[in-house]
Amino acid sequence: MQTSPANNLSTDLFIDYSKRLAATLLNADWSPVSHLASEMLRCWRSGCQVFICGNGGSAGNAIHLANDFLYGIAKKTGAGMRITALSANAAVITCLANDVGYHAIYSEQLAVLGNKGDLLIVLSGSGNSPNILEALKTAKEKLMSSCAILGYSGGQAKNLADIVLHFPVDDMQIAEDLQLVVGHMLMQYLYAHKDEI
Repeated sequence: MQTSPANNLSTDLFIDYSKRLAATLLNADWSPVSHLASEMLRCWRSGCQVFICGNGGSAGNAIHLANDFLYGIAKKTGAGMRITALSANAAVITCLANDVGYHAIYSEQLAVLGNKGDLLIVLSGSGNSPNILEALKTAKEKLMSSCAILGYSGGQAKNLADIVLHFPVDDMQIAEDLQLVVGHMLMQYLYAHKDEI
């Protein structure tokens, strides 16, 4: 069966995407992931809360990963991590966006829910979204630790987070893929330590 020129173009695009993703994975500095893994294990052991957020696809990734850390790391009722995806509650987000401003949809939640010793994880392509930056500032004010998983140049978030996982790739879809890769690495690491909790 002969392939059409259109199919060849599609295949070329898919091969190029997979090569760019693979190259980013191979060239990444994974040492900050070890630091984040230790912080998450600390929170799990101590009962500190973990918060995670992002915008758009990154918001969806935050919800996905919160599910993994709530149940998937232990696979036992009541044994998972205390984690909240700040992007999950549409009523809260729309209230805060309407009444305070979109820049405050995460920081306002942290102002109520966050405590000293908790952990904030932000997922961002650019690292410049105002609501992400405000969340990082609030975390610092509340003496929480913070991590930013970033693409592109890393933006301003690179200078605000305590732990920075920066993948310098100018492609939002690959940046979002990497958020899940990191999240799934952490999930498997934590699952391997579940008997220590």
